[in-house]
Amino acid sequence: MKKLTQENAPVLEALEKLKQMRIVPFDVPGHKRGRGNKVLTEFLGERCLSVDVNSMKPLDNLCHPVSIIKDAEQLAAEAFGAAHAFFMVGGTTSSVQAMILTACKRGDKIILPRNVHRSAINAMILCGAVPVYINPQMDKTLGISLGMSIKDVKKAIADNPDAKAVFVNNPTYYGICSNLNEIIKMAHANNMLVLADEAHGTHFYFNDKLPAAAMRSGADMAAVSLHKSGGSLTQSSMLFINDKISEGYVRQIINLTQTTSGSYLLMSSLDISRRNLALRGNKIIDTVIDLVEYARSEINNIGDYYAYSREKINGDSIYDFDITKLSIYTRSIGLAGIEVYDILRDEYDIQTEFGDLANLLAYVSIGDRPRDMERLVSALSEIRRIYKKDSTGMLEVEYINPKVVLPPQDAFYTNKEESIPLDKACGRVCTEFVMCYPPGIPILAPGELVTSQILEYIHYAKAKGCQMTGPEDMELNNLNVVTEK
Repeated sequence: MKKLTQENAPVLEALEKLKQMRIVPFDVPGHKRGRGNKVLTEFLGERCLSVDVNSMKPLDNLCHPVSIIKDAEQLAAEAFGAAHAFFMVGGTTSSVQAMILTACKRGDKIILPRNVHRSAINAMILCGAVPVYINPQMDKTLGISLGMSIKDVKKAIADNPDAKAVFVNNPTYYGICSNLNEIIKMAHANNMLVLADEAHGTHFYFNDKLPAAAMRSGADMAAVSLHKSGGSLTQSSMLFINDKISEGYVRQIINLTQTTSGSYLLMSSLDISRRNLALRGNKIIDTVIDLVEYARSEINNIGDYYAYSREKINGDSIYDFDITKLSIYTRSIGLAGIEVYDILRDEYDIQTEFGDLANLLAYVSIGDRPRDMERLVSALSEIRRIYKKDSTGMLEVEYINPKVVLPPQDAFYTNKEESIPLDKACGRVCTEFVMCYPPGIPILAPGELVTSQILEYIHYAKAKGCQMTGPEDMELNNLNVVTEK
């Protein structure tokens, strides 16, 4: 048997062989290579439907890989500098949850920034872990949360020596990185694991112009969204671990929640994207960097907008910055980021990643072209000319320090719950999530106290057009809270 190299794509190669075989499918899926659903086949194409297949001997099994998936995962581990890799078909949400469920059991503490994705808090609801939040510092001008300062991490570790792990965003949605290497050093010195949410950091592994990548820096586990900046299909992700974590135990944890019907469309896209990045990633990402640097310069020349970059680095809470992130401050033209987002989509047919109350994020990756950047820059210039107004009266965005009253699991599963009008919830303990999506960072999470500042923020975000998600009442007129004694 020949030695596999990064030129190989075992899942892809196995599917190509399968297509050459004359197998009669008396198994699932029921569309039987597309023959049973003509409309779907016409929409997606016969080539796609012909490889939307179930686990079988030539194709291995995602729940217990022993052949081609195992080979593909090992190539991924080598490409990303990990001991083991796991193909994940439930998005990086499932990867983040697997990390926390591996590190923590009921009652265990985990140190983490409050600006985590909801998947991290969901994991604490599932396993009963108790959060020790490090409140990230705030850039009051931009209205964004920053990274974790080393001083705050050090204090959290000293105050909670029994914590099992430290969780790090690498980077944040806006491209901001904490001092990952120092955090790993401190955590390991205190026998704590380091878990990295690298949903937006796939490209860090393949270009030395970018911030430190978690697995190459010595983190214990990392959740990486190849579908975001790596080019794979939506919902495909990878989980990486070092050699100090039990591969078998992590697989058991993953199999608690991940489907037994792993999609070969998603797995082959991971395999193909890993190969592409391993062989050509440095050059591809250089092109992305050049595109973003060009757009950033042009946007800053328009006036009023501020497309920020490494000049924001302060050596601590902004230890490094991902220069592929095109994050744009919009309040200076009198518009919230979500308002610019809506105008770009509705009037210019430009779909950006998200807008918040002060910023817009245009996600740039391996599929973007120079002419697309020109169109974005031109549209932003027109929006400034047509829509600019006085910014007086806009809400000053500040980080809201959460008051955690109950562990997330206790609050979410409480049998003492009632639904009350949102405006009457001040002073009560929330039992559900409230967040703007994207990015899916909770404004309120189960177990947190509802304050007047939070209510003001929610009303302002709703008025500006932010998509509010999480609560049982999808209109967010009512909120579920713990019943008062």
